[in-house]
Amino acid sequence: MAIEHDYFGLLESGPDGSIFWSDQVEIGDQTVTVDLTAPDQDDVSPAALDVAAAMISAIETIDLSARNAMVSEISDRTSEVTEFILQQQEELGEDIESFLVDVSGDTHMDVIRSLQLISMTILADEHGGTDPFAVLEYALDPDSTDEVLLVNLTSDGSIQSVTSAD
Repeated sequence: MAIEHDYFGLLESGPDGSIFWSDQVEIGDQTVTVDLTAPDQDDVSPAALDVAAAMISAIETIDLSARNAMVSEISDRTSEVTEFILQQQEELGEDIESFLVDVSGDTHMDVIRSLQLISMTILADEHGGTDPFAVLEYALDPDSTDEVLLVNLTSDGSIQSVTSAD
């Protein structure tokens, strides 16, 4: 079976009923991998695909919202954002400046500004649910994707949480 959508085209399901779609999206000077997945195509509604398409089209705005959510967490010394930044400072030492797009003297802000959006994964079967509908993956060093921050979004585009991948 298959699902057809204006944005995604024909989404064919695998033998197990799952669907998967992938593409590359340009944001400024970086390329972001966008994946849409669902373990069972029967759990994917046309509304979920419409929301997914809208999110992909608004990825720059969503990226800005995600970064603002990170900024709002840096005042909490125990937040995963703060811990991620401290971990990056500890691991990279003075070399951290080579990953920063701007060195303003506020390392926390400089790191958030310098994070690269690596991927957006849309879990199409979670439309309207309590689990994340989309997950944005950020890394300071795109070659070291073991250390990333994940921003989880609801299907209405609200920030659900910011977590580290540890």
